[in-house]
Amino acid sequence: MTIIFDLDGTLLDTVDDLAASVNHALTSIGLPTRSRSEVRTFLGNGIRTLVMKALADQVGEEEAERAFGIFRAYYLEHCLDRTQPYEGIMPLLDSLREQGHQLAIVSNKLDPAVKSLNQRFFPRHIEVAIGEGAPLASVEGGVVRRKPNPDALLAVMQELGATPADTLYVGDSEVDIETSRNAGVPCVSVAWGFRDEPDLVAAGATTIIHNPSELLDIISAGRA
Repeated sequence: MTIIFDLDGTLLDTVDDLAASVNHALTSIGLPTRSRSEVRTFLGNGIRTLVMKALADQVGEEEAERAFGIFRAYYLEHCLDRTQPYEGIMPLLDSLREQGHQLAIVSNKLDPAVKSLNQRFFPRHIEVAIGEGAPLASVEGGVVRRKPNPDALLAVMQELGATPADTLYVGDSEVDIETSRNAGVPCVSVAWGFRDEPDLVAAGATTIIHNPSELLDIISAGRA
């Protein structure tokens, strides 16, 4: 089976580094900082959306673009400061590899950061990792578009020789649910990430897990 994971909020707890980067950008242009809980609610639709939500129309377009550039440069330098896998993720990945499953990452994070984080935390486990803006000849425009567009998910499946029937997408947000739907792939939603369980239910989640080990039970029982 091919199991494709979202990254932020699913495999890695990245909120602290993202919040620090957002607040660096905000203070750099003279705006007040955002709390960790606020930043958490802004996540899921890529870093541009994250920054724009943090700015909340407090500045004009030119200043907003400057803030985005500051955030992007800072985050690429500091994306490993406090980021760590969620508890139980490494044993889960060990078990999935031992069982012979193919594993991949599809994320709305910038592609260089996705690949850097994958190499830092999952080099023995994850075969393919793709983020927003990755060059990919097989997709429209030659670069991966942000989820819920299924570009990256379908490209990973093609690269690994997977079909929708033997693929599972695991994510933590309404964006991941919509992405899997657009790709025709079943989705397992995790309750430990950037969205609370009621939000996932409202977004149409059909399978929700509360601990990484539950994914093994779902796969073995064929309930995805």
